[in-house]
Parts: sequence; structure tokens; C-alpha cells
Amino acid sequence: MEFDDLDSALLHALQVDGRAPFRRIAEVLGVSDQTVARRYARLRSAQALRVIGVSDPAVVGDDQWMVRARCAPDAAPEIADALARRPDTSWISLSSGGTEVTCSLRARDTAAAGEMLLAKLPRTPRVLDVSAHQVLHVFYGGAHEPYSKVGPLDDEQVARLSEHVPAAGPPPRLDDVDRRILRLLRADGRTPVEDLAREGGTSPSTVRRRLHDLRAGGLLYLDVDVAPESHALPMRTMLYLSVLPADLDAAGRALAHHTEVPFAAATTGRTNVYASVASPDAPSLYRYLTTKVAALPGVQGVETAPVIRTVKAAGTVYPSR
Repeated sequence: MEFDDLDSALLHALQVDGRAPFRRIAEVLGVSDQTVARRYARLRSAQALRVIGVSDPAVVGDDQWMVRARCAPDAAPEIADALARRPDTSWISLSSGGTEVTCSLRARDTAAAGEMLLAKLPRTPRVLDVSAHQVLHVFYGGAHEPYSKVGPLDDEQVARLSEHVPAAGPPPRLDDVDRRILRLLRADGRTPVEDLAREGGTSPSTVRRRLHDLRAGGLLYLDVDVAPESHALPMRTMLYLSVLPADLDAAGRALAHHTEVPFAAATTGRTNVYASVASPDAPSLYRYLTTKVAALPGVQGVETAPVIRTVKAAGTVYPSR
């Protein structure tokens, strides 16, 4: 499904504020709120776009891991689909010509991660080897940055939408009402306040206050899943860099400013920097590698793994198309 100019503007607006009312988005885009509502409903029903509520791992104390499983080619899709059914996984892809499954794993502690990394995956038939890289520091991506650094909205439009995003504050202590709100928003980040209040057994005014506090404290941020074939930059490549320790922070901060990079982090493992790269095509990726990546300080080695199929994004499982 291709996005037209209005679809792309709506996507950019939701990346700025995933719970912005359609009326506010319509005012910024210069169209009617009915038009925005119809466009969102069409994209949502086609599974081209979905807003979900997610918690910042750093705030809730979860460990993040980047997992690579090299598999027999005929087994990789089945293994990827099985991983996609797990609630603790996201960003599952088939890469390296379909012989490798990569995924992001969240775990409460190292022991919980080890339960899958050491006990389950290595014993799965036709998994040839597994490597895991714990995320030590995120340079860009996740709770506070949109996937697309360049979009159709201008600075003034982004500022108008950003006015209503809660400013950062201390995370609140969760109670049962908060947990029910978070559970509902994991399924649909735009669940109406009235529905959240009814399910939480409280008032709409209480839900509005709780939403503000949860977002300000990082316990809730709104992520936008976009179907891979609908994205303006359809080619996604995983980049694994070996960087000298003295240059690690400088290289990571430089990657964070690259428009091609929606996510970059320092990790453990044989390589110590991971980045996701979005490109329109292979020649564009080549230019990126030979210019911006080549100019990064302290880079000793580069490994690239083009994604051939996205199985799961942050919260959406995509069937084989």
C-alpha cells in the first residue's frame, strides 16, 4: 500500500504525538478532522499503520538484547514466526539472504534473557549458532525520537504538535489502574480515554492525568508501526560496527545525526555498535557506507546485513506477503 502526501503527513504527525486528537492534526495539516479520521481508519484497517503504547526499557529496568540466529534457510521463516509470537520480542527480521533471524529481546534481567538465549534457541532444530549483544546505551531511537528524521511537516507544524507532548518528569509509581491502561495501550495506543476509564474502573479525568504522568515519566511512549512496503525508505539494512573504545561515544553520536539511521546503540559482543539503516535503494546504501560511515571516527570493521523480510515491528506481526 503506497502512502500519498496526506498519508505521509499524517504518519509524521503521529510520530510527533501518537495520541494527538484528529482535530488538532487536521488543523496542523489544513484539512478536516473527518478526512484525518477516515485516512487513519483506512491505514489502520489495511495494517499499513498502527500506534502502540510502549514503555522505555531504561525506565522500567528491562535489559535489551540484539539477537542473531544463523539458521538453515528452510527453517528461518518458521523460527522467525515462532519468535514473533513471544511478547518479549520485537523487530524480528530475516536477513543475510534468508539464512539469519535477528530480533530485539526485552528481559527483566540477565537470567530471563538467558532462558531463551541459552536454553531454547540453541536447542531449536536447524539453528546453527546464536549470538547475543546486550544494548548498553542508545544513541538514537525508542522513547523520545521518531523513526523518520525527515518528514513532510515543517518545523512550525512539528512545534504545534509538540506543544501538547508532556515534558519529561519523574516516573510515577504504578498501581493497578496504570497497569490496565498500559496493557490496553499496548494493543492500541489511541484507545479513547473513555474506554480506558471504563476498563480501568475510574473516571476520564483520572485517566487523562495518569496518561500525562505516564508519558512524562517514560513509562509510556507512543510508537508507530508502518508496514515495510508502505515506507518511503523501503530498504532496511542492519549495520554492525567495530569501533575503538576511545571513539565509541563520538561515533555513536555522529550516527544519531544521520538521517538514514532510525536506531543506533552501543552493544556488547564482537562488534560494539549496532545501527538500523533506512535507504530508498542499494545505490543509496552504497553512497551512505562510502561517505558518512567511512567518515565515522575509530571504525575498524563494518558488517552489513540487508533485511529481506520484516516479520515483526515494535508491536505488529506481519504475515508473509
